[in-house]
Amino acid sequence: MDSSGVIIIGGGIIGLSLAYRIASQNRRVVVLDRQAPGLEASWAAAGMLSAAPETSDDLALVPLAKKSFALYPEFVAAIEENSGKPANFRRDGALELFFGDSAASERDRTVASHRALGLTTQAVSPTEAISIEPSLSKSAFAAAWLPAEYSVEPRLLTSAVLQAAKNRGADVRANVDVRNLVIEGSRCVGVESQSEKFAAEHVVLAAGCFSSGIAAAARLARTEPVRGQMVSLRAARPVPNHVVRSRRGYVVPRGNGLLVAGSTIERAGFEKKVTAAGIGGILSAAVELIPELADAAIEETWCGLRPDTPDHLPLIGPAEYAGLWLATGHYRNGILLAPATAQILGDWILRGKTEFNMDAYLPLRFTSEKTAAAL
Repeated sequence: MDSSGVIIIGGGIIGLSLAYRIASQNRRVVVLDRQAPGLEASWAAAGMLSAAPETSDDLALVPLAKKSFALYPEFVAAIEENSGKPANFRRDGALELFFGDSAASERDRTVASHRALGLTTQAVSPTEAISIEPSLSKSAFAAAWLPAEYSVEPRLLTSAVLQAAKNRGADVRANVDVRNLVIEGSRCVGVESQSEKFAAEHVVLAAGCFSSGIAAAARLARTEPVRGQMVSLRAARPVPNHVVRSRRGYVVPRGNGLLVAGSTIERAGFEKKVTAAGIGGILSAAVELIPELADAAIEETWCGLRPDTPDHLPLIGPAEYAGLWLATGHYRNGILLAPATAQILGDWILRGKTEFNMDAYLPLRFTSEKTAAAL
């Protein structure tokens, strides 16, 4: 039986960022992924980085989102330095457009709610928005400018985090399908794959929407897949230069005329399929935002499975068994929340505590057990 200090089940951006954090503290960490690391939700993401809530249902996520957003510049700098790879981190800001008869009132409510959360969102006229981003649609009735927002290229970032974790000493293993946890009494002491057992002082379940498939953790890891389709476009000239979004969709520039547009929210189980209706809706929303994208060439279409939870909040922290931790269920925010999740959970595992209030994200909130029982 292979023995490790920390085993992380799942090699997406969450698991790899945590592995980098733990390995940087000179602790032995092994990452086990069911395929090649980074090829699930992390690979499919758009890479918008915003602490702003999309709806009132997202308000409970804002404290964690703000913390992670604040960590991002330092996080990316460290990852790029330790990996030697770029992440295409951009600090260009974002524009949100509002259409229809209620556009102005909807924009004003959005700006007011953001301001109340300490965000720097500004109400701007359509003319002012076009002066910031000349490629914008002239049919928008109202706009908001979010000057402090970022974006990153998730595939590049995940590759860089993988390399940085390895360079720090993390052991990352592909094609290890973890089937179950090894439980002795009230403690988790390892994991079991299709062909091998791994012993560990700490086990972290970070397998995204596949977390609920780990037998002994199914009751705690209340995750389910939500499909999101995406498309990348090549414009005749490099537009837009900023993230642009609306209630219908978004456009995220990558540079040199390449951009990604998304996305759908589909409860289709584990079926990974790109559909005509899904891509058609994404393209319609993108053209509504940036009309000249009607002539852009389609370079790639794909989809990913986001890990959702019953309340759409992540599961981060100790679980029912001592030594078992969850870092999953990040839904549409895995890329954004990776730095904070890695910092908070890494400190929690290695030092036995965290200073950040994690009550809203504790895994045991869906069970009758008390959190203290897992500590």
